[in-house]
Amino acid sequence: MLDLSRIYDVLVVGGGNAALCAAVTARQAGCSVLLLEHAPKAFRGGNSRHTRNLRAMHAAPTSVLTESYLEDEYWDDLLRVTAGNTDEALARMTIRSSAEVTPWMEACGVRFQPSLSGTLSLSRTNAFFLGGGKALVNAYYATAERLGVDVIYDTEVLELPLAGGHVEQAVATSKGFPETVRARAVVASSGGFQANIEWLRQYWGEAADNFRIRGTPYAKGRVLKNLLDQGVAPVGDPTQCHAVAIDARAPKFDGGIVTRLDCVPFSIVVDRDARRFYDEGEDVWPKRYAIWGRLVAQRPGQIAYSIIDAKAETLFMPSVFPAIRASTIGGLAEKLGLDPPTLEATVRDFNAAVRPGTFNGRALDDCRTEGLDPPKTHWARALDTPPFIGYPLRPGITFTYLGVKVDERARVLMQDGRPSANLFASGEIMAGNILGRGYLAGFGMTIGTVFGRIAGREAARHARQ
Repeated sequence: MLDLSRIYDVLVVGGGNAALCAAVTARQAGCSVLLLEHAPKAFRGGNSRHTRNLRAMHAAPTSVLTESYLEDEYWDDLLRVTAGNTDEALARMTIRSSAEVTPWMEACGVRFQPSLSGTLSLSRTNAFFLGGGKALVNAYYATAERLGVDVIYDTEVLELPLAGGHVEQAVATSKGFPETVRARAVVASSGGFQANIEWLRQYWGEAADNFRIRGTPYAKGRVLKNLLDQGVAPVGDPTQCHAVAIDARAPKFDGGIVTRLDCVPFSIVVDRDARRFYDEGEDVWPKRYAIWGRLVAQRPGQIAYSIIDAKAETLFMPSVFPAIRASTIGGLAEKLGLDPPTLEATVRDFNAAVRPGTFNGRALDDCRTEGLDPPKTHWARALDTPPFIGYPLRPGITFTYLGVKVDERARVLMQDGRPSANLFASGEIMAGNILGRGYLAGFGMTIGTVFGRIAGREAARHARQ
């Protein structure tokens, strides 16, 4: 039984990748560390247990990454998806620091699989975890416990009372009982508010009721709201979130990465009126897949449908749910609950607009439409080979971008610009400093890992002073 009356050097709030990186780093610096995880042990790890990879800068091939991926290209990729909504200094620091994280992760028991080829097209930029996010989380917990980090599950932190920017205690409920924990330094790594449907409704209205939450149901934003209410500087647009198109048959919470649909670039996407509404071939999927959750969220009823034919079926990771098939477009429309004549007209107009080109499913090609609004600028091929296949789409929310502002030392900033004396942050709760909108595959894990290590180091430094 842990003695919660003691004063820990470092308290870490949260139990995912960023929290674990902070806890391990602080413990490696010689500090006593307590980690409080809201979820029960079986569901520990937050959204991190659903992840697969981390985006890392490298100047030459490594054991798990091919070729090279240098700072300027990485920055350009991030700039494209965020449209400039990022703190360049923090972003470039994160990018440069990503070159150092994989050896440290391996020393903590994380294992990587050989670089991948095929539909993901990420072997050059992203290192994939052997066993996925759950294996990563388990490795970190094993390392933390071996080093002597104290961990308590089923414990939700309700308040981090601030006095002059200083946190002296955490007010929590642990397994249903009230607790107060004291520490010399605190790291907030408790995620966003994506699982708080009532909070989402403030920005999205009733549309939020149709959202699917891809990750943990425990990310309610309790700590985030408490800090913002106490004068911590906010960062990020509360209406922005990492939202992807997922199979509409996914569960309300915790469906994970397997519910994502990667067929969009090779399909046409129609709304419930059976009409297209956006360019499905705008860019390669790893860079642009995250825009589709928001696009679907903005359609009537927050529903859309991806339509392909037999030529495209092997080009993407299949859904965890069975494909909906029919021998005709009209027949497929009936199965999807769409108006058959309208969908037939949409497909007919699309097919007529397709111009010949050389198809390349792994890069921007010259297969496009002409005279069609909206156009399809790449991977446009006529839908003419039965069976015709459809998947229903819903917005799948991964994390929200509203967070707390931090500096390069992961110190939480107050509204007057002063850094907190002993409060640090890492992971989704501060990712909005760097990801103001959009998403870059694997970059959320990069932010969590880099800032988790910074927060752990700086919290330990403060505690030792």
